[in-house]
Amino acid sequence: MAIYRFRISFEDFDEVVREIDIKSNQTFEDLHKAVHRSTGYSHEKSSSFYVSTDNWIKGDEIAYLPSQRKIDRGVALMEKARLSNFIEDPHQKFYYIYNFDRPFDFHVELIRIILETDPNIEYPFLVKSAGEAPKIIEKNNSGSFTVSANPVSSDFDFLNEMDFVPEDTDELEAMGGRGINTDVKEEGHDEGESDEASDEFADNESYEDEQYKEDDY
Repeated sequence: MAIYRFRISFEDFDEVVREIDIKSNQTFEDLHKAVHRSTGYSHEKSSSFYVSTDNWIKGDEIAYLPSQRKIDRGVALMEKARLSNFIEDPHQKFYYIYNFDRPFDFHVELIRIILETDPNIEYPFLVKSAGEAPKIIEKNNSGSFTVSANPVSSDFDFLNEMDFVPEDTDELEAMGGRGINTDVKEEGHDEGESDEASDEFADNESYEDEQYKEDDY
């Protein structure tokens, strides 16, 4: 029986990599669960593998906890889909989306086929783990928050807590940094004008104070 070695990397965090050995007759559900034992995420999330081209264009879908619409469409189920039935290339690729409610996208690539199993290894087997998986902040039924996996950086923590999604980067770029913090002065703004305006307001405040005093009497 052959062993497939898959390289799994986050699409947006390509420094986070896992390599997993798995038997050819095991299922996509086995691979799905193995990935998340290595990331610290809960595997009980609606997710899908897609047979992919070399350019990561998605094809046939293999789903875990699919929606009713997908079931009605006859989508393949991870628990019934053997890996060997979807391997058509020695470097077969799969595009993988974890947790459609708050998705992470992965690239999954077959990088090696080993012809014999090792009797001392229980498959799936984590061969390599590089980088910490980004953490996920989720709200549970009691209203409190739980954290899955370890943070990559404090910046990522901040973005998650603000419910940041990757599409928001376009808005931030369009803002040119405004709204976060900026000390850039507006063009044509004269410091002298600012000082004059300050003096004018100061005079008005003094005038108002005197008027209040006269009214008191």
